[in-house]
Amino acid sequence: MSTAARTQEKPSKLVGALSALERVGNLLPHPFWLFVILGGIVLALSSALSRLGLSSVSPTDGETVEVVDLLNQEGIHQIISEAVPNFTSFPPLGLIIIVMLGVAVAEYTGLISATIRLVVSRVSPRWLTFVLALTGVTGSVASDAIYVVLIPLGAAAFKAVGRSPVLGAVVAFGSASAGYNASLLITGTDAILAGLSTSAAQIIDETYVVTPVANYFFAAASAVWLAALVTLVTELLLTKTTRTMVDDEAVDDEAVDDEAVDGDADDRKAASAGEQGVVGDGDDAADPFEVSAAERRGLRWAALTAVLCFAAYFALLFWPGSILRGETGALDSPLLTDVVVPIALVFGLTGAVYGVTTGAITSFDDVPKMMGKGIVTLAPVLVLFFAAAQFLAYFRWSNLGQIISIEGAGLLEGAGLPPLVLFAGLVLLTASINFFITSGSAQYALMAPVIVPMFMLLGYSPEVTQMLYRMGDSPTNIISPMSPYFALALGYVQQYYSKAGIGTLISLTLPISMTLLVGWFAFFALWYTIGLPLGPGVPVR
Repeated sequence: MSTAARTQEKPSKLVGALSALERVGNLLPHPFWLFVILGGIVLALSSALSRLGLSSVSPTDGETVEVVDLLNQEGIHQIISEAVPNFTSFPPLGLIIIVMLGVAVAEYTGLISATIRLVVSRVSPRWLTFVLALTGVTGSVASDAIYVVLIPLGAAAFKAVGRSPVLGAVVAFGSASAGYNASLLITGTDAILAGLSTSAAQIIDETYVVTPVANYFFAAASAVWLAALVTLVTELLLTKTTRTMVDDEAVDDEAVDDEAVDGDADDRKAASAGEQGVVGDGDDAADPFEVSAAERRGLRWAALTAVLCFAAYFALLFWPGSILRGETGALDSPLLTDVVVPIALVFGLTGAVYGVTTGAITSFDDVPKMMGKGIVTLAPVLVLFFAAAQFLAYFRWSNLGQIISIEGAGLLEGAGLPPLVLFAGLVLLTASINFFITSGSAQYALMAPVIVPMFMLLGYSPEVTQMLYRMGDSPTNIISPMSPYFALALGYVQQYYSKAGIGTLISLTLPISMTLLVGWFAFFALWYTIGLPLGPGVPVR
């Protein structure tokens, strides 16, 4: 039996377990209906538990918190009259729309795609894995488009230097998906999670606000750390695993052995290049990394624009005479508390300059059209937000969230768990739920109303809870067959290795997933022990 055939059989037990997991997960309704159902459950519980007189004593002010019946006349009137305000005042709604207005200009002018292609093409083979991984982790700034752009580029980049294109696709997919919640840049995810954390925190403190930069220091450092972990797993383990993953046309399976594979990397590169039409030595081969002269000129002007934007931002933030400084200094400046506006402006201005330079923008009308396209891509999120906003409002009005948080905090406090053990439990809980609810915003909208107030009562800030959620959420994305991008990645892998199946991809992504899950938490444990801030003005303790 060939080595490739044996490799294909290895993940059979794992495939069975994941298939069962997929069947269970498929029983769950769409997240929209999930929120509708949960909202109905909250309404029913509010009525039943109110009649039973359920209550708790708040440890913050000693007042008794009782369950409020939402199915009486007053409650039903409130449900109807507040439906629109619940949605329009939902904190993540405005944040993500504003960010997308700027990001859409950068995306539809081609700035983001050209930047990724230039970064990947310029790196030396020695640093290729790390740079590809870091690009993938930071690529969440392009939202889900990063998968479509980076996975084929990763495969082509590895193929161009004589390495397995399957490995390149896995590195791109693994870093972009498992590292989605870490980035060198502020992303739309930061805005969404901050808004949900704010809503949840206001169950305990109505004045509490979590900003989109609340986790920035740790998230940016994590991007480099996660890229290093992906590189380590790739070079020490996955490189050997993928050596035999080539189609018969490139290498005869029966003749493959480790020495032959090592010696014939260049032959495989030449043999497969013409077949795939991705990268090759011939003049007619398409080069997916090609950055035209116009694009290079646009990138230079966009980079200069970005530098000027950041210079102006920090000058306005820290200059003593700036009208945008807060009353007590930079930390309460609107440039930080409402940072989504500067973020949108930077993306919008750099994208516009790039578009004008390259010809992607030929009139003033092109910019709002691009913004409109960006908002269209948010339509599924906006539909989900409507149901989530109603559910969270019912949860808050009924006082069920506050009572659950009080009682849960009391149980955890009585258990006397050390902070890091408690944190690890939350990370593992999040990772487990993520197998079934792959939408990060939907999952956090469900968990935040419980875990954020509960941890606040235990003395841990919403920003810490939010970061713990992020660490548990993204590493398991790449091993969930329910993720739509899992199927996308598998399709790209099969272009180079037709025998690949779900088990093949799982066997390659599982080491990345587990390494990032454990390694990221270990990094946080060190960060927490040292006491470094999570973001501007956000202490970790």
